[in-house]
Formats: sequence, structure tokens, C-alpha cells
Amino acid sequence: MSAGRTVAVFGASGHTGRFVVAELRARGFVPLLVGRNAEKLLALVAGQPGPEPGQGPQGWVRVASVDEPSSLDRAFAGADAVVNCAGPFAETAAPVIEAALRAGIPYVDVAAEIEANLDTFAEFGAKARAAGVVVVPAMAFFGGLGDLLVTAATEAAGWSAADEAHIAYGLSGWHPTAGTRDAGAVSRQRRGGRRVRYADGRLEYRDDAAPATKWDFPEPMGTRAVIGEFSMADIVTVPSHLPVPEVRTYMTVEAARDLAAPETPAPAAVDAHGRSAQTFVVDVVVRSGDVERRATARGQDIYAVSAPLAVEAVRRVIEGRVKGTGVLSAGAAFDAADFLRALSGHVSVEVE
Repeated sequence: MSAGRTVAVFGASGHTGRFVVAELRARGFVPLLVGRNAEKLLALVAGQPGPEPGQGPQGWVRVASVDEPSSLDRAFAGADAVVNCAGPFAETAAPVIEAALRAGIPYVDVAAEIEANLDTFAEFGAKARAAGVVVVPAMAFFGGLGDLLVTAATEAAGWSAADEAHIAYGLSGWHPTAGTRDAGAVSRQRRGGRRVRYADGRLEYRDDAAPATKWDFPEPMGTRAVIGEFSMADIVTVPSHLPVPEVRTYMTVEAARDLAAPETPAPAAVDAHGRSAQTFVVDVVVRSGDVERRATARGQDIYAVSAPLAVEAVRRVIEGRVKGTGVLSAGAAFDAADFLRALSGHVSVEVE
């Protein structure tokens, strides 16, 4: 059903955008490469199988900017969906969603920015429902994967709600992209340098230091020092559809140090797929009363794994395998357990 469908990728020449383009091609989609820099987009197309750039009624490469709504309209013309990979999403999400709504096509993004995702839910929920369009923000490693794991663990227990959800990120290291650094700077500016957590059913902005603690990851990682309340997009996606008053995320200390250090280099490819050597374990514990359920995901390269997450979401929306319209997080939009099984080959998942 999805083979041969056309998907516009905004920010296609960026680090995550390239993974998304490759995943679309591998699944039989026709990617439209959209961005501001035609030279970079044409370089991405060079040597790829299929039509040459510019052939056909529209071609593969389309130049567009969020500052020019008409350019986005032209870029998305004829597309069946759009994936936004261009951060900072505080600047790109709203104009690209608006263009998707004008085109009447689903929108998926890979935003990890907490405030940008909050804006998407607040500003476009009613508009997207009225247009009958599906908008799935944070459909990536941060926000999407954690939400799916929390949802799968909760549903496996037969619960409709939980008291707490804890999402611990065990990263072997973190070589951030330029886009990650830019997005982080925008988020810090928006929250005035404060940190944020989700407790007592609401977001709290705080000036104190995040707590240091330990997390018992599954072997072979074992017990590791982590930064508690190292909040990621999960504190937006999970509470958007699950009644869980406490959603806490944790990050291994080594990865947090890498991210904070300005001298940490960008990720470097070590295999034919362009993935870095980084490995990860995402360990989720959901508690209701005295009962706990656990879900764990393992894989390689947090940026690379965002591509199958986003593309699988596009595939399911195009095929009508989605639980509604409007702005929906991954866990609200899809059958979480089935979605996680579809990631086999990219992510190894266990739900206890």
C-alpha cells in the first residue's frame, strides 16, 4: 500500500534527514528532498538509484524555506506525507505543519525540543482535527521510543493509567550533531536557563541542580551513575495521552558530559549504513501501586534509529493504521506493541 508513495523530507541533507531518506528508499517510498540549500540536496541525490534530479513532473529536489510559505506549498505539492527533520523545531515545526495542513497531508517530525513539542500540541490539536490530518511530533529516539515503551508496558499490564513512569537512557556516549547543539541552545534560552521536569501532573521549571542517582540497567550495562530528571521529550509525549502524574527521565553521566562539552566531536560513521559506534539501552519502569512493569530497548546510534521510527509512523498513517486525527504522540497514534515489533532489525525490545 505504501510502496511508491511520495514523502517530502524537510531538512533532508541534515544528519538525521539523510537517515530518513535512506530508510524511505529502502522501504520503497519515493523521497522528495526539501531544504534551503539546493547544492547539498543535489549532492545527496547523486549516485542514488532512480530518477535523475529534476526529471518527471516535479523532480526529487525542491528548495524551500520556512520564511516563505509559498515555497513550502510548492515543495509539498503531490506528496503523500511530510517528515520534518530540520531543527531547531521551535523555528520550523509551526510553518511546516501549517503547510502540511494546507496540503491536507500527514506530518511527522523528529523534534526532541520539549517546548517545541508543547507548542505543537497546544497550537495545532484543534486545527489538525478540523482538517482531518494526523500530526505526530517527537517521532524519534527521544519522545517517540520512550512513549511507545511506556505505553506497551502499561497496556501489557492491563492498566489504563499508572502512578509513575521512569525512562532511563543508557548511552555509551553522545557525540551530538550541530542540530542537537542548536536545538539545545534554543531550548535553554526559551526556559531562561532553568531545567524542567514533569511531576504532580504538570511541568515544573526549576533553578536547582538535577539530582545525581544510580540506575540498575539490564546486563551487561549494569548499575550506572545517572543524572535524574534529565528531561527529554518523553515528559511531553507520555502525559499527552496517559494519566501518569510522574514521568521522570534519566541519562548516564558519561553521555551527559559528552553533550555538555563543546569539544565533543560530531558523530562519525563506522558502518555501511552511516551509523556511529554509539550503543544505547532505553530502560523503562512503569509503576501502579506496588506493581512494576518493565520494557527495554537496545540498539545502535540514537540518530540513525530515529529514521525507522519516523518512517514506520509515516507508513502506518498512510495505510490508515492510526487511532485518530489531530496531534497524537506515538503511543496515542499507534498500537505500541505492534509498532515496536515492526522495528526489529533496528531495535531489540523486551516487555516484561
